[in-house]
Amino acid sequence: MTVEATSAGAILFRDTRGCREYLLLKSRPGDWEFPKGGVEGDEELQQTAIREVEEEAGIEEFRLINGFREDYDYVFQASGDTIHKTVHLFIAHSFEASAEISTEHRDLQWRDYEQALNTITQDGPREILKQADDFLDQRLEEEGDYI
Repeated sequence: MTVEATSAGAILFRDTRGCREYLLLKSRPGDWEFPKGGVEGDEELQQTAIREVEEEAGIEEFRLINGFREDYDYVFQASGDTIHKTVHLFIAHSFEASAEISTEHRDLQWRDYEQALNTITQDGPREILKQADDFLDQRLEEEGDYI
Protein backbone atom coordinates (compact mmCIF):
# COMPACT_ATOMS: atom_id res chain seq x y z
CA MET A 1 0.00 0.00 0.00
CA THR A 2 1.31 3.47 -0.90
CA VAL A 3 0.57 6.34 1.46
CA GLU A 4 0.74 9.93 0.19
CA ALA A 5 2.47 12.45 2.47
CA THR A 6 3.06 16.17 2.10
CA SER A 7 5.80 18.23 3.73
CA ALA A 8 6.88 21.84 3.45
CA GLY A 9 10.01 23.68 4.44
CA ALA A 10 12.37 26.47 3.61
CA ILE A 11 15.78 27.04 2.16
CA LEU A 12 16.90 29.35 4.93
CA PHE A 13 19.73 31.78 4.20
CA ARG A 14 21.55 34.60 5.95
CA ASP A 15 23.98 37.25 4.77
CA THR A 16 27.31 37.19 6.59
CA ARG A 17 29.90 39.78 5.59
CA GLY A 18 28.61 39.91 2.02
CA CYS A 19 28.38 36.12 1.70
CA ARG A 20 25.08 34.27 1.44
CA GLU A 21 25.00 31.17 3.64
CA TYR A 22 22.40 28.41 3.77
CA LEU A 23 21.31 26.46 6.83
CA LEU A 24 21.60 22.68 6.56
CA LEU A 25 20.37 20.19 9.15
CA LYS A 26 21.68 16.66 9.56
CA SER A 27 18.76 14.28 10.03
CA ARG A 28 18.85 11.22 12.29
CA PRO A 29 19.36 8.89 9.29
CA GLY A 30 22.31 11.09 8.27
CA ASP A 31 21.00 13.14 5.35
CA TRP A 32 21.82 16.85 5.16
CA GLU A 33 18.65 18.78 4.36
CA PHE A 34 16.68 21.98 4.83
CA PRO A 35 14.21 22.54 7.68
CA LYS A 36 11.00 20.75 6.64
CA GLY A 37 8.20 18.68 8.03
CA GLY A 38 4.70 17.35 7.60
CA VAL A 39 1.67 19.54 7.06
CA GLU A 40 -0.52 19.52 10.17
CA GLY A 41 -4.30 19.80 10.04
CA ASP A 42 -5.54 22.60 7.79
CA GLU A 43 -2.17 24.36 7.54
CA GLU A 44 -1.26 25.96 4.26
CA LEU A 45 2.15 25.04 2.86
CA GLN A 46 3.71 28.39 3.80
CA GLN A 47 2.42 28.06 7.37
CA THR A 48 4.04 24.63 7.62
CA ALA A 49 7.34 26.00 6.28
CA ILE A 50 7.30 28.82 8.86
CA ARG A 51 6.49 26.45 11.74
CA GLU A 52 9.20 24.00 10.71
CA VAL A 53 11.90 26.69 10.53
CA GLU A 54 10.94 27.82 14.03
CA GLU A 55 10.78 24.26 15.43
CA GLU A 56 13.80 22.71 13.71
CA ALA A 57 16.19 25.66 13.64
CA GLY A 58 15.02 27.74 16.59
CA ILE A 59 14.86 30.82 14.38
CA GLU A 60 11.96 33.25 14.73
CA GLU A 61 13.27 36.36 12.96
CA PHE A 62 12.98 35.49 9.27
CA ARG A 63 10.85 36.27 6.24
CA LEU A 64 9.67 34.07 3.40
CA ILE A 65 10.66 35.50 0.02
CA ASN A 66 7.70 35.80 -2.35
CA GLY A 67 7.78 34.25 -5.79
CA PHE A 68 9.62 30.99 -5.13
CA ARG A 69 8.29 27.52 -4.46
CA GLU A 70 9.76 24.32 -5.84
CA ASP A 71 8.81 20.72 -5.15
CA TYR A 72 10.50 17.35 -5.14
CA ASP A 73 9.31 13.90 -4.18
CA TYR A 74 10.70 10.59 -3.04
CA VAL A 75 9.56 7.16 -1.88
CA PHE A 76 10.57 5.32 1.30
CA GLN A 77 9.41 2.49 3.54
CA ALA A 78 8.03 3.00 7.05
CA SER A 79 6.10 0.58 9.29
CA GLY A 80 5.46 -1.76 6.36
CA ASP A 81 4.00 0.98 4.17
CA THR A 82 5.43 2.59 1.06
CA ILE A 83 5.39 6.37 1.57
CA HIS A 84 5.35 8.72 -1.40
CA LYS A 85 6.34 12.11 0.01
CA THR A 86 6.09 15.42 -1.81
CA VAL A 87 8.15 18.24 -0.31
CA HIS A 88 7.42 21.91 -1.10
CA LEU A 89 10.36 24.27 -0.48
CA PHE A 90 10.20 28.03 -0.12
CA ILE A 91 13.06 30.49 0.44
CA ALA A 92 13.41 32.31 3.77
CA HIS A 93 15.80 35.12 4.74
CA SER A 94 17.03 34.76 8.33
CA PHE A 95 17.70 37.91 10.34
CA GLU A 96 19.30 35.84 13.12
CA ALA A 97 22.97 34.90 12.95
CA SER A 98 22.69 31.60 14.77
CA ALA A 99 20.39 28.61 14.91
CA GLU A 100 19.63 25.97 17.52
CA ILE A 101 19.56 22.28 16.72
CA SER A 102 16.31 20.44 17.45
CA THR A 103 16.02 16.94 18.88
CA GLU A 104 15.06 15.76 15.39
CA HIS A 105 18.56 16.41 14.04
CA ARG A 106 22.16 15.51 14.84
CA ASP A 107 23.91 18.64 13.59
CA LEU A 108 23.44 21.96 11.81
CA GLN A 109 25.75 24.06 9.70
CA TRP A 110 25.62 27.34 7.84
CA ARG A 111 27.31 26.77 4.45
CA ASP A 112 28.10 29.02 1.52
CA TYR A 113 26.55 28.00 -1.81
CA GLU A 114 29.35 25.71 -3.03
CA GLN A 115 29.74 24.06 0.36
CA ALA A 116 25.97 23.57 0.63
CA LEU A 117 25.81 21.95 -2.82
CA ASN A 118 28.56 19.54 -1.81
CA THR A 119 26.96 18.78 1.58
CA ILE A 120 23.32 18.12 0.60
CA THR A 121 22.87 14.38 0.23
CA GLN A 122 19.76 14.16 -1.98
CA ASP A 123 19.45 15.19 -5.63
CA GLY A 124 16.03 16.90 -5.31
CA PRO A 125 17.05 19.43 -2.65
CA ARG A 126 20.42 19.98 -4.36
CA GLU A 127 18.73 20.93 -7.65
CA ILE A 128 16.27 23.21 -5.86
CA LEU A 129 19.16 24.95 -4.07
CA LYS A 130 20.64 25.77 -7.49
CA GLN A 131 17.32 27.29 -8.56
CA ALA A 132 16.97 29.18 -5.27
CA ASP A 133 20.47 30.66 -5.46
CA ASP A 134 19.83 31.81 -9.05
CA PHE A 135 16.47 33.26 -7.99
CA LEU A 136 18.11 35.22 -5.15
CA ASP A 137 20.89 36.50 -7.43
CA GLN A 138 18.30 37.70 -9.95
CA ARG A 139 16.14 39.28 -7.25
CA LEU A 140 19.15 41.19 -5.88
CA GLU A 141 20.17 42.33 -9.36
CA GLU A 142 16.67 43.52 -10.31
CA GLU A 143 15.40 44.86 -6.99
CA GLY A 144 18.55 45.60 -5.03
CA ASP A 145 17.07 43.56 -2.18
CA TYR A 146 15.50 40.15 -1.55
CA ILE A 147 12.05 41.40 -0.64
